[in-house]
Amino acid sequence: MNIERHFKVPTGDILVVSGVKGQLEMLSLGDYGQGVNLNQRKSVPDGLPLLPLTDKWVVTISTQYGCSMGCEFCDVPNVGIGRNATFGDMTGQIFTALTLPGVPDRTERLNIHFARMGEPTWNPAVLYCGEWIAEHLADTYNPHPVVSTMMPRKNEWLHMFIREWMRIKNSVYHGNAGLQLSINSTDETERTRMFSGNACTLSGIARIMRGIAPVGRKITLNFAVAGYTVDPDVLLRWFSPEWYVVKLTPMHKTSTAVEAGIETCGDYTRPEPYMELEDSLRKVGYDVLVFIASHDEDASRITCGNAILSGTLPHKYKEEES
Repeated sequence: MNIERHFKVPTGDILVVSGVKGQLEMLSLGDYGQGVNLNQRKSVPDGLPLLPLTDKWVVTISTQYGCSMGCEFCDVPNVGIGRNATFGDMTGQIFTALTLPGVPDRTERLNIHFARMGEPTWNPAVLYCGEWIAEHLADTYNPHPVVSTMMPRKNEWLHMFIREWMRIKNSVYHGNAGLQLSINSTDETERTRMFSGNACTLSGIARIMRGIAPVGRKITLNFAVAGYTVDPDVLLRWFSPEWYVVKLTPMHKTSTAVEAGIETCGDYTRPEPYMELEDSLRKVGYDVLVFIASHDEDASRITCGNAILSGTLPHKYKEEES
């Protein structure tokens, strides 16, 4: 797979690569480690050393060229409508990350996120790729793939996709894979606006998920904290703390979110914006993961909803010759 553009940023690499249908975007990143920006009530200073890639490596790939979901805080729809990447496009992105100059030939943990561009549940090839990863990379990379979805209501195959991914998670990976549902609000009016009417309602999501019990890692309910309504009692009505964990993240500073004035109130690199909500969710029985980002991560454009192909550039980068 040809690398068309290569940006070195403080936390890793952003790559624009040539797929079968055009350009795709992917990431190869280091990680601070859970003891730094996950469930720690402290800020994350810029310039903090990353774990070596031999300890933890994060690869984020595109499942589509662009996206048609139209989320009000995401730059990816600016790239174009969502056209499915091929199975070869996705395995090619993974191989590209694993063969970059200077990277190790093994790691203790390889997180593969189907989350750079596109809504993965539209693309059945994601399921084949998930099984391929387990078959071909398990011995040397200990892969942990994660599907992140907005649960598109117009996808008539959504129920089938979710059940098949959960079979892969539970049986193929013995629980060591992930499913993350982007929820953001418990208010349906707010959800309709933020997802442009393209996401299932909470009751619709619960109906699809009924009877699906996770092995190992719980299913993640993701909330980007940006003044949206989050009512723990409403969440409890649809999602049992036995099977679901809540993750709180900042609203990342995409160009689209900044222009629309959608942001995390206060300094999102500190614990204060999340503490009250975290406490209220724990009070009703949920395990809560609080992800506190560093300024470097947003400035690097490596966070969810950003896309170099949308016309933006990292604030801190060095572009390598392709």
